[in-house]
Amino acid sequence: MIKRGLQLLERHFEEALSCFGLAVVACCVFLQVIMRYGFNSALQWSEEVAAIAMVWAVYMGAVLCVRERFHIRIMAGVLLLPVKAATMVVILADVIWLAFSLFMVVISIEYLGVLWTFTSTTPRLGIDEFYPQSIVFIGYALMIIRLLQLYAGWWRGGRRGIPGMRPEHDVGLPDEAKAGEPGR
Repeated sequence: MIKRGLQLLERHFEEALSCFGLAVVACCVFLQVIMRYGFNSALQWSEEVAAIAMVWAVYMGAVLCVRERFHIRIMAGVLLLPVKAATMVVILADVIWLAFSLFMVVISIEYLGVLWTFTSTTPRLGIDEFYPQSIVFIGYALMIIRLLQLYAGWWRGGRRGIPGMRPEHDVGLPDEAKAGEPGR
């Protein structure tokens, strides 16, 4: 039971938070439209809630894209290369991305330290800015974790094929490179 719950959490965490954030945005915007045009009055808090929810949804969506390998990259050029060269290009790109993500984690820790020391609150909700701004750290840390999970699966699968290759990108690869591809 606990194992199944953890598997569900591991598989659907980002989707759940992204969907929840987008639902909050939609409800807040819809409510604001009803209030403005239906009652000639505006809610003071809805735009702020919608903005915070949108940022959280975007970062969780980015983490989801890492897990599913939907992030922006041009596979058409990579697939023109031999499998070993394509693998090296993808690994190099992911190492650069990992370095950038680590840089962002360090910067976000420093930024959160400043927010913790010199507190400020959001204009309408009055909550400490530390909490909504923590998504930068959370998002990049989760991106790193998901990228490392992807490479751990690739390594355990015998390092065949290109790391984290999406099935629709397998078209140009020889069958021996496709065999044992993790995450299928």
